[in-house]
Amino acid sequence: METATSNPPTTSSVQLAALDLGSNSFHLLVAQENNGRIQVIDRIKEMVRLAEGLEAKNRLSDEVADRALECLERFGQRLRDLHPQNVRVVGTNTLRKARNSKGFLAKAEKALGHKVDVISGREEARLIFLGVSHAVEDHFDRRLVVDIGGGSTELIVGARFEPQLMQSLYIGCVGLSRACFEDGRIRTGNFKAAINQARQELEPLQLSYQESGWDTAIGASGTILAIQDVLAEMDDQPVGITLASLEEIKKQLIKARHVDKLDLPGLSRERAAVFPGGVAILCAIFEALDIETMHATNGALREGLLHDLLGRVQDKDIRENSVQDLMNRYRIDQSHARRVRETALELLAQVAVSWCLTQPNDKLLLGWAAQLHEIGIDIAHNQYHKHGDYLLRHMDLAGFSNLDQQQLASLIRAHRRKFPTEELSCVNGEISPAARLATVLRLAVVLHRNRSSEHLPHVAISVKNNKVKLALPEAWLKKHPLTRLDLQQEAEYLAAVPLKVEICKS
Repeated sequence: METATSNPPTTSSVQLAALDLGSNSFHLLVAQENNGRIQVIDRIKEMVRLAEGLEAKNRLSDEVADRALECLERFGQRLRDLHPQNVRVVGTNTLRKARNSKGFLAKAEKALGHKVDVISGREEARLIFLGVSHAVEDHFDRRLVVDIGGGSTELIVGARFEPQLMQSLYIGCVGLSRACFEDGRIRTGNFKAAINQARQELEPLQLSYQESGWDTAIGASGTILAIQDVLAEMDDQPVGITLASLEEIKKQLIKARHVDKLDLPGLSRERAAVFPGGVAILCAIFEALDIETMHATNGALREGLLHDLLGRVQDKDIRENSVQDLMNRYRIDQSHARRVRETALELLAQVAVSWCLTQPNDKLLLGWAAQLHEIGIDIAHNQYHKHGDYLLRHMDLAGFSNLDQQQLASLIRAHRRKFPTEELSCVNGEISPAARLATVLRLAVVLHRNRSSEHLPHVAISVKNNKVKLALPEAWLKKHPLTRLDLQQEAEYLAAVPLKVEICKS
């Protein structure tokens, strides 16, 4: 385990922490935030090689899972006292692939004392680009950023802090080393096979990246940093990573004939086992994209997580931008969506304590679901709630974890018509938090079904266990008989949850 600490500032500030559960290493970064500035005060890294535990049917082996959990117990000591809103823990490729990840994640969250978000490959790419952009000097240039992880490789082209082209490939240094150098033997033939396998993964995106172009190429994370360290030891005046320098490293690897006999200057023993696979991937990238020179930086996913987290703390949440972009792209009636959102949040405020919906994420998810509940209409009005569910489950949304995205999709699926009890079921007779949020959303949608811009009167709502009482002014109910009928029909739908809804006069 590697640690590097420094004394925190004496001024009042907030500690933020980012933990990257990578396929090769786990990286923890703790920083002090003061007036929008971040100062790193702690770095902890452990080589876990989570990807080694993926068995033939993509199940995480007990041995590797236990090794990872032991590491997280140690990290948990550092994180347990930090506020949950100031900590972000993400899982990447291996946890995306592992079919039994649910059980592991539950144990991981217990060990850390914090929630673990599994993120998509494109979200990983976005965060990597954000981390790199904060780590290098901005010359207003267009950058190609390459990050070779244990289970995946991300390629991003963009400028400043905005990625414009992103891909996450299902190939990493651990996976390729296992596939082509499984017994540790390094030969010309298996090195060629490893490069060809990586070239096949790159083939579909090769032309689009070449046409996009860039001014500078930057490498991030362990593999590329290790290659740069080796080259620095081999050459007194390295000019960066080139295809020629990679060929020289490849010759040294083949000359060693086995990973146990690798004695490259600057290469750690724990990195040696997966180094050939990483070098093969970078060789393939240089060849496919005609890269001349690449320089490595320490900025990567965990730094991107920190800056993304800082944005959330300062109410500059990238997820808000993602939702607004969807509203624009799918031509959502934004005035109507805003009215539904305001009513849903007013109802939530009244029932939050009684229904245990006091987590910050509850309010966020409900608000976003209200804004996007009609997204499916752009496909077809018939069963548009199901179209919206499908869209939200399968698109890439910047800033969202896989779980949050699925929860958002479920809320949109559940906002009208028959309640999907198979998805939002009860547990031991208790209405699930997701079903409670969906109920609040449904009532807000019904109250605005006539799409009028007229302000609603005060709507009083109270809940007790599985009973919901909704009270509106008698005069308003008389003036809006259709709405009263809609509410009565909604009560019938919610009876399947089961919820008993009473509509009364205030």
